[in-house]
Amino acid sequence: MPSPAAPGPTADAGDRECELRTLGEQLPRLMRVVHAVKAQATEGRDRAALVLMFPLVRVGPLRQGALADLVHADPSTVSRHVAVLIEQGLVRRVADATDGRANLLVVTDAGREALEQLRAEREAHLARVTADWSPEDLRTLTSLFARFVDDLAASLPTEPTAVPAAPSPRESP
Repeated sequence: MPSPAAPGPTADAGDRECELRTLGEQLPRLMRVVHAVKAQATEGRDRAALVLMFPLVRVGPLRQGALADLVHADPSTVSRHVAVLIEQGLVRRVADATDGRANLLVVTDAGREALEQLRAEREAHLARVTADWSPEDLRTLTSLFARFVDDLAASLPTEPTAVPAAPSPRESP
């Protein structure tokens, strides 16, 4: 029996187009599933406000406008969410040492505890979802997914520093 011919450039290009089409179809599905998981995980909590604390922990104290830019959100929306976080004692305002007229947002100890609880819940959910995966499969997904997110973030028409890379698993809130 003759051996099959090696795929030529046309077959590879067709395969790549097919894979890209499949990826393009899976991304909206992923977004819907992630939205549903977040809604379920933060039921009874102000999810949108809590999400603002992640970059504050990762990047450090920020002015409210810089936070809005970082998360690609309308400043008035961020202002409402920050008010909720301050009211709940999860974030506080401190004077900006470089400009006394400005304030920086800082996550409080209570805010860090809330994020740690959220992280533990998220990791427990991911542990259940991937319980029957091999360690190698999980490592491969984690590595390729991080690469994909980094490359996708780098393709945005903003400064690369405006979308910080994901922290290592030990740093992630």
